[in-house]
Amino acid sequence: MNRNRKAQYLSAEEAIQHVKSSDRIFMTGNCSVPQTLLAALVEHAKSLTDVELVQLLTVSDISYVTPALAGHLRVNTMFISDNVRKAVNDGRADFTPILLSDVPRLFRMKEKFPINVALVHVSPPDMHGFCSFGVEVGITKTAAEVADLIIAEVNPQMPRALGDSVIHIDDIDIVVEVDYPLPEIQMTEANELQQTIARHIVELIPDGATLQTGIGAVPDAVLRLLTDHRDLGIHTELFSDGVIDLVERGVLNCRAKTLHPGKIVAGFVLGTQRLYDFINDNPICEFHPTEYVNNPYVISQNDKMVAINSAIEVDLTGQVCADSIGHYFYSGVGGQLDFIRGAGKANGGIPIIALPSTARGDTVSRIVPELKPGAGVTTGRNDVHYIVTEYGVADLFGATIRQRVRRLIDIAHPKFREELARVAYDRYHVSV
Repeated sequence: MNRNRKAQYLSAEEAIQHVKSSDRIFMTGNCSVPQTLLAALVEHAKSLTDVELVQLLTVSDISYVTPALAGHLRVNTMFISDNVRKAVNDGRADFTPILLSDVPRLFRMKEKFPINVALVHVSPPDMHGFCSFGVEVGITKTAAEVADLIIAEVNPQMPRALGDSVIHIDDIDIVVEVDYPLPEIQMTEANELQQTIARHIVELIPDGATLQTGIGAVPDAVLRLLTDHRDLGIHTELFSDGVIDLVERGVLNCRAKTLHPGKIVAGFVLGTQRLYDFINDNPICEFHPTEYVNNPYVISQNDKMVAINSAIEVDLTGQVCADSIGHYFYSGVGGQLDFIRGAGKANGGIPIIALPSTARGDTVSRIVPELKPGAGVTTGRNDVHYIVTEYGVADLFGATIRQRVRRLIDIAHPKFREELARVAYDRYHVSV
């Protein structure tokens, strides 16, 4: 970093003029999307050609993946969110499959994947001149470190996340001063089926465990059901509002953690203003880049590491698809395999894949004889441990194929068990 330069203070429109045709732009994501800069980029894009916008999950109401921008601005996403899913599957946007822990490594390969411009979103500088990346540290810090040009929205409503989470104001090339509230994502109310899955998961979690949880109905329900546990901790790529209640009850104190005791370790957050206020200058929260948080070796240093992840379907041998519905790209691998492997190597680790037993109003089984043609294997049969549906828990670690088949049929929806049993007999010589 060269701190001999001073940042220019420009409007968003002036700042975006520094983007050139054929540039690769990284844009910080999640609830940290720089909304003012993105709007200016969309306006400016039609004067440019072949600009690539690299992102992961983004929360924004701005339409920036439209047919009108074809040839001008093309998204390359490393995790598919709702706002780009149709464009990816229509061929108007690109998808790069990659482990979340590997994204920063790719960014550092300047000859292979140069980043010309990083659009980031930070808090105002503190008395020492350091700005915090706030609600999205994981991918953004590394992208900013390697980019040729850093354009930053500086927003007083961005919380100051502590940890390895800052950039000095003198390392920013262009500052765009803004003042607007961050987008919010509410916790999800679980239905009875999701609550049943959550109850099965909670039975697997011991006191003193360190948790990786995501966002969604089942993880939120799990957090709500942990109030009788003791001395829980967090090491996760992201967390949401549900963590706050457990901290306030004294359930989640991180005292039993074997790595970073006393600290909630994460890469980013997705939630409401209550969550943003909670992490602001809060010493219990320690944010780190994804190459650290999602490193399976680092994860494995947490004893009793519990990783809770979801799936679209699981075949009878334990192969897990979580990123596509057949050939239709749906999301991405994210941090699932990072945490499944990390928890799998931890002392007393508990890697969990959770999913409802059916889809489409109980017309389709999600425990299947084989994955759909074109489906990606997110977690392989060699890495899988616990599969959980509303019908129970299948422990597959160290199990033979015949044992796996029986255990998975036991947690499939009853209306599909006979059909699965026929396949099991014909294919694997298993009588169920």
